[in-house]
Amino acid sequence: MPDHAVSSSPAVQAQLDRLTALSPGADILGLERITALLSRLGDPHLSLPPVFHVAGTNGKGSTCAFLRAAIEASGHSVHVYSSPHLVRFNERIRLAGSLIDDVLLAALLEEVLDQAADLQASFFEVTTAVAFLAFARIPAAATIVEVGLGGRLDATNVIPNPIVTGIAALGIDHQSFLGDTLLEIAGEKAGIAKRGVPLVTMDYPAALRAKIAAVADSAGAPVFARGLAWTSATARSSVRYEDDGFSVVTHRPRLVGAHQSRNLALAIAMLRHQGVLHIPEAAMRAAADWAHWPARMQRLSAGPLLARLPDGSELWLDGAHNPNAAQPVARALRTLAQGRPVTLVLGMLANKDAEAVIRILSPSVGHVIAIPVPGHAHHTPESLATIARSFGRTAETAASPTEALANISRQSAAPHLVLIAGSLYLAGEVLAANDQPPD
Repeated sequence: MPDHAVSSSPAVQAQLDRLTALSPGADILGLERITALLSRLGDPHLSLPPVFHVAGTNGKGSTCAFLRAAIEASGHSVHVYSSPHLVRFNERIRLAGSLIDDVLLAALLEEVLDQAADLQASFFEVTTAVAFLAFARIPAAATIVEVGLGGRLDATNVIPNPIVTGIAALGIDHQSFLGDTLLEIAGEKAGIAKRGVPLVTMDYPAALRAKIAAVADSAGAPVFARGLAWTSATARSSVRYEDDGFSVVTHRPRLVGAHQSRNLALAIAMLRHQGVLHIPEAAMRAAADWAHWPARMQRLSAGPLLARLPDGSELWLDGAHNPNAAQPVARALRTLAQGRPVTLVLGMLANKDAEAVIRILSPSVGHVIAIPVPGHAHHTPESLATIARSFGRTAETAASPTEALANISRQSAAPHLVLIAGSLYLAGEVLAANDQPPD
């Protein structure tokens, strides 16, 4: 599924149109094109502020959000590269705390595209080059780089000397690129390991731990795994992190879900196992309260979409699109419901395992409204509704999130808990429709 973007800035849109025309229109893994492109640009990836490099199937974006919050709470400025964007392309590139502005973005896109014309560089490769060019030119104390796809052959993996690398939760996704088994996927994620650079990981089953350890050993990277080098424990209102001779207790993250406590702990472990930035305990505690990551069990505020629901309703948004991401969402829904009816508004891309996601979410919801994902190949609403009914849920279809919420209001005036889920692309449409773009 190729990325795409539109912009309200004519200058940015002109360059995005160029990018669409030049790009092969699909994800292509490999480091040859990005290496050649960066060489033409003066190798900006060799001049980045100290880099935190984060991979994982699920949770890597949240881990980056916790890293950013802790670093900024320490008084440091930090660049962040993440994907995909939800509403605006600018969301992918955060410069010293602020999203890149349209004037600079248009100029950098033009500069990179002028050098990329004959390389068949992908959308993500060009975007990565733009980000690295910006990061190399604008001062900051650190850089956080989220892997796009996999790790070993991801365009971000040209960074030769990060100060620490990390791997969040592992799961089955992007099989056509990364392999059909968790063992293969673990090996691809571990491909970000670099000689002498600490690789900090979650705790995984023994076979996956061994695979990651083998890849890291081959690269010459020491591994610091949860349960061995560091531990974390979650209580009702707190998270305790411990490693050799150190412990810190934070609030539970404001990001919803038990899995976010583990992502917070991974971020703290990464901060603890690098030796460049001093991050005090107070900043680690602040990260739990400050970190924000849109479309991950995000409660939407007042806006045009929420206004369509009965008074007293709650509207939540999550981009969960694979089984591992759906599991914590299902647990969160059970906690949030408190006896209220729960409706799932679901749209999913065609290359995602809809049956597995619905199987996990269905026990936590009473009704499913299936919708399309505009602009992308997707499971038809009818097929999603059929799957939901096979798991004993009532189901219907709608043409859009707006229509789905209107249907809920027509059927009942009682307060509802509604979750819109299944795709980050869909999440972007929802945030835009509710006048709530990420900032």
